Amino acid sequence: MDRLRDLGYVVESTRGPGGGYRLRPGANMAPLLLEEEDAIAIAVALTGAATSPVIGVGERAVQALVKLEQVLPSHLRERVRTLQAAITAEPAGAALIDAGSLTAMAEAIRDRERIGFVYRDRAGNESRREVEPHALVSRGRRWYLVAWDRDRRDWRTFRLDRAERVAGRRTSFEARQLPEDPADFVAAHIGAGGRYEARVTLDVPAHEIAERARWLWGSVEPIDERTSEFRTTDDDLDWLTQRIAMLGVDFEIRSPPELIAHMSGVAERLARGVGASMVAPASRGR
Repeated sequence: MDRLRDLGYVVESTRGPGGGYRLRPGANMAPLLLEEEDAIAIAVALTGAATSPVIGVGERAVQALVKLEQVLPSHLRERVRTLQAAITAEPAGAALIDAGSLTAMAEAIRDRERIGFVYRDRAGNESRREVEPHALVSRGRRWYLVAWDRDRRDWRTFRLDRAERVAGRRTSFEARQLPEDPADFVAAHIGAGGRYEARVTLDVPAHEIAERARWLWGSVEPIDERTSEFRTTDDDLDWLTQRIAMLGVDFEIRSPPELIAHMSGVAERLARGVGASMVAPASRGR
């Protein structure tokens, strides 16, 4: 009872055979009972959620942060405010997603019910899809649905910001076994069918670069014991250039010619920039 009183609860006691303890009716709730690490973890998560691409989540996250501050003890409240002041969250920078669609898909996955939606591909063409949803994957500030496409009779990945008019079918289905982890499936298929397909020879064995390549939205196949081939696709040559550079190994671009020309221009600009910074100290000394 003393411990409850120390936490701020009003505990009344009555002596005698019919006595006992009770919480006073109508009393204010005691401060939210969170360990310091719990409060910090929640604050970090909500700060990140404030820039979520899901419509409405950002505003709700900010409101939740305000409510969290109001119920925390003063010393924790100050730590959370200090943390908020120090964190700079990057804007989502992605197309917005309807929260209702995201929830409808999550419910369909839970209940194993088919869903239908209108899907817009990268060229802007629309098609009506009916799928058996399997998993939702968040990657690169985008959300993806992994599902069995009933018309294509195969597994597919759908970007949720391209799905519209999502509706449940109220028709159950027998769960299928995805051949790999949903996150790995999305990583392997994201960007497939892009305008440019890069084929790059890497001066490193495939097993040494495979994990890094996977998170750069590409695949690696061995050529021999010392070299491998990296493949990735995209509609944007700048993104392809950055991806290849982030591999951090020596390479030679095989195709497409547009990427070779684009990266040559980038290399020239970088060389000029590095050359200028190397010459400047000597010029100042003369």
